[in-house]
Amino acid sequence: MPSISTEPLRAGKATAYVDTITPHLYVPTAQRPVRAKCRWLEMDTQVKPHSHPWAQLAISSTGTIRLTVAQGTFIVPPSRALWVPPGIEHAVTMVDSADLRTMYFYQTDGRCGPDVGPQEEAAWRQCRVLNASALLRAVARELPTLPDDSLNLSEQDRAREHHLSALLLDELRRASAVQLGVNLPKDKRLRLLCEAVLADPTRYVTLEDWARDTGASPRTVARLFKQELECTFTHWRQQVVLAHAVSLAARNWPIQRIAAELDYSPSAFSAMVRRTVGMPPARFFGMHAQSL
Repeated sequence: MPSISTEPLRAGKATAYVDTITPHLYVPTAQRPVRAKCRWLEMDTQVKPHSHPWAQLAISSTGTIRLTVAQGTFIVPPSRALWVPPGIEHAVTMVDSADLRTMYFYQTDGRCGPDVGPQEEAAWRQCRVLNASALLRAVARELPTLPDDSLNLSEQDRAREHHLSALLLDELRRASAVQLGVNLPKDKRLRLLCEAVLADPTRYVTLEDWARDTGASPRTVARLFKQELECTFTHWRQQVVLAHAVSLAARNWPIQRIAAELDYSPSAFSAMVRRTVGMPPARFFGMHAQSL
């Protein structure tokens, strides 16, 4: 997805809004290239749109989070992490109550990524959802989260942070990307429709029903999907359903229950997941094999 937009970020509705906490007290430097923060936030709380001059990794060990940028939104369960390049305005919404962990990464001028070569930087100049290994999640939990205005780390703790940071960067370079992003349009009518689907993808099924609240005809909405998102409404909605399924799977719901919650039969749900991501639901969601 493109990473530059002149439009203000609209990140959808939440029940509570908070600001990012004192980022100036966690600025990464060449001496401390990875800085970590941890914050517990209740379900449906949104960290309001903001940006940083450094790169960021967002992860939670206890709940699913949703990160929105101008061009799309990403669902991030505890088994995944989200990379955000420097300068990208973003908002984070708690799908569940979660311990939001953010890691800030020092980037030398003009460079982007977890200390990768110039030929590898292109992939890191956009938001990407990554499979978070157990080691990556463990290191994220162990990084110190003290701000700069607190007691200074001891020499021993600084050395430990240095080793943990190097290990985290290595795990990031090894992490595989997974497609869990949902593109969002610029057209205001279509954006409102898309945000309504994201909030409740099972409210309606047909485009005709969804278009009723936009003031545009189904034909116009279908044309806008093709023009702005380069796909059909059906294909786009399947991406949203898949993202919601990932969130439900993170709560340890069985596949049959996930399918029912999203108004699918087990067989139809399995077929949709296979068609969309090329693998069965149990494998994609990281579950043990389940019969459907």
